[in-house]
Amino acid sequence: MSEPKPYIVGIAGGSASGKTSFLNELRAGMPEGSICVISQDNYYLPREMQATDVHGQINFDLPTSIHREDFVNDLKKLVAGEQVCRREYDFNNPRAEPKQVCADPAPIIVMEGLFVFHFTEIWEMLDLKVYIDARHDIKLQRRIARDAVERGYDESVVRYQWLHHVMPAYYKFLRPYRDLVDVIVTNNTHYRNGLRVLNNHLLAVLKEQTVELPAVSHSPHHA
Repeated sequence: MSEPKPYIVGIAGGSASGKTSFLNELRAGMPEGSICVISQDNYYLPREMQATDVHGQINFDLPTSIHREDFVNDLKKLVAGEQVCRREYDFNNPRAEPKQVCADPAPIIVMEGLFVFHFTEIWEMLDLKVYIDARHDIKLQRRIARDAVERGYDESVVRYQWLHHVMPAYYKFLRPYRDLVDVIVTNNTHYRNGLRVLNNHLLAVLKEQTVELPAVSHSPHHA
């Protein structure tokens, strides 16, 4: 008897909507080896290949900033039962030490990122589409705090990117899909209820696939 086709989930949301935290908790609540996650963040093209705005600033919030072909091909490889590995993107932070991130084939594959829905090749492969939502003012404050620590950006840089890159990209490449998805998770203060709903749904999917699985692991493993 052949293995069942992996169940493919797309998770998208605006910058600092809480996607990473949500995904970490989602994985922790699933059985070991049952889920793998591919993050769009690791598919950014090198700085010299990025587009710049009218002020000469690099705009990372465009679909062309991503190596789209690799992103799509790695999804296809996972569906075909192949492991995929990629160098972690360090967001040009000189203090970061990039590592190799590998994802093993699993019954559930999660594709995460701003353009997951915009990339037609991925949209058409998704079995479930999840949109992480939050108020813009909350997302901006989260991004200011995050980028200072993780990426070494000054607040002035973050606010410039937010106004000129992040928000235009949100309205053009993400917001139009909000009314087309299956699940909307609101994360202004927390996402506990949405996380519980998705966890329960994915556990039911695993049961339907009749795959024998070990006990739940509460520590993240492979990406």
